[in-house]
Amino acid sequence: MDTKKEPAGRTGFSRLMEIAGTKRGLLTLSGILSVVSTVLQFIPFVAVYFIVAELFRNAASPALIDYAVIRTWGLRAIISLAASLVFLYASNMASHISAFNILYELRVKLAEHLAKLPLGYHTRQSTGTIKKILEVSVEKIENFVAHQIPDLVGAVALPVILLAAMFSLDWRLALSCGVPILFAFFLQSFVFLGKKGRQIYSQYHDSLEQMNAAGIEYVRGMPAVKVFGLSVRSFLSFHNAIIEYKDLALMITKCYKKSYVVFFVMLSSLLTFILPVGLFILSGNPENQAFAFILLLFLVLAPGLSVPVLKLLYVGGNMRNISEGVERIDAIFSQPPVKEPAVPVTPEKYPVRFDSVSFSYAGNDEADRVEALSDVSFTAEEKAITALVGPSGSGKSTVANLIPRFWDVASGAIRIGGVDIRDMKTETLMDTVSFVFQDVHLFYDSIEENIRMGRASAGREDVIAAARAACCHEFIEQLPQGYRTKIGEGGTYLSGGEAQRISIARAILKNAPILVLDEATAYADPENETKIQEALGALIKDKTVIIIAHRLSTIKNAGRILVLNKGRIVERGTHEELLRKKELYSRMWAAHIDAGAWTLNQGEKDMEVTA
Repeated sequence: MDTKKEPAGRTGFSRLMEIAGTKRGLLTLSGILSVVSTVLQFIPFVAVYFIVAELFRNAASPALIDYAVIRTWGLRAIISLAASLVFLYASNMASHISAFNILYELRVKLAEHLAKLPLGYHTRQSTGTIKKILEVSVEKIENFVAHQIPDLVGAVALPVILLAAMFSLDWRLALSCGVPILFAFFLQSFVFLGKKGRQIYSQYHDSLEQMNAAGIEYVRGMPAVKVFGLSVRSFLSFHNAIIEYKDLALMITKCYKKSYVVFFVMLSSLLTFILPVGLFILSGNPENQAFAFILLLFLVLAPGLSVPVLKLLYVGGNMRNISEGVERIDAIFSQPPVKEPAVPVTPEKYPVRFDSVSFSYAGNDEADRVEALSDVSFTAEEKAITALVGPSGSGKSTVANLIPRFWDVASGAIRIGGVDIRDMKTETLMDTVSFVFQDVHLFYDSIEENIRMGRASAGREDVIAAARAACCHEFIEQLPQGYRTKIGEGGTYLSGGEAQRISIARAILKNAPILVLDEATAYADPENETKIQEALGALIKDKTVIIIAHRLSTIKNAGRILVLNKGRIVERGTHEELLRKKELYSRMWAAHIDAGAWTLNQGEKDMEVTA
């Protein structure tokens, strides 16, 4: 499902205000303070008018100028300007406090919702796309709440106050000032809110997400980039994403260029519209001194009117950009989480049973969709080991991933202790099942906290006990800061075997009654493999164990072996029973034995490679 899916409910500015409304009190205070600041900014213009009027009135007799009036209005202008800055500061403080609280709540809410979505959503969406939404799109809401709401209030209040004052003085001059502003705004709104403008902005955000995703892939693939001498130009997906982003950015510039020039020129030239109208009116009655002073006031106020109106343009331009990001945030919220049962049930025993389970991964074309599992039925007995083997793509990992409801089955049912896993609370199901993956993910945190993920309430002694059982206490103690040593994403400072043992320590600490092992020794060297096997021996005791095996030697002693091929179980039995059948498992075992004796020839020298 596309992240850009149009969410139900409010969109655009109304949706932004709905998000901002969670801190309505602070934002209302910010708006009031912004209006007060704006009104105070109006006073220096009035002061200029009275000062200039006093000078003009006595231009023929400078000795009659009342300098007390000039000083009074000058002092009022300075005080009002200083007060305006104080109120503006207070407005920004209130808006920033509300913005940071909104950002915190929104990011937490997004993270919690993402954690509740089925794994299928995360496999369809790139890391770069989700990262861009969590970081860039959410951050732009902070900009809107902290800066643009106060700016918007002030930018609307000042023109309204000025235009109201202008209409009260002379409606003809006010019209000559107001009509160009309305026309300029209509022109810009037509371009910004038109179909073409919305489409380009949508494409722009799609392109930005693609560039982020390709950039992350490029960085993650840096070893291959260096080994094969690739550059950003030869890494085509990243290079093409950058080119597409550049083209769309230029397209947006070209789309708004003409309308913006007209808008800016009209707002910057309000005097050009006022002066001819004023002179025309004044020419009919040259002795009308009162109108002359009004015209003078309009000439003083007009430049001050263009500043907040231009600020409105800036706010409006960013609004489209921010609204696009909010639509993508709402598209995540619109994704349905894993459905929780109305009346949750907790199993009392822990055998795992698949009853006629069929499943296929979501695809764009229903006609081309291939079932990953088809009518799979078996029981993994409590306190016993059930092994899943088969060629690549046979459905082994799919079986494992369906047990904790990373996806829901298309048909059939998976039961734990007779309870359908869809009738169990997700939290209960996660507490019931432990996973040790082939690919280990370690977080940028201390080793102690990475192990404690197995059970958040565990004390330090429990963590150390789990590490001892997982045969990793010795190498942890040798690290610079022991258990407090930080490790990077993916186990940057640990070997594959060491990282695997950390993940086993997590599972030991969690102590769930059901354990799923996805070939935990696949990437281990011989020394680490022995350590891992010792750790697994401590882990699997008295548990329902389902193990996905790639190296058949690791599951010879399993109580039951299920052989999968093309999404179906084609054989089942013990190691000896399956060998006697001389079917798929027997052929796989023969290939496994032959691989152990494989040698690499180089001239007359033989290099033996043990599989």
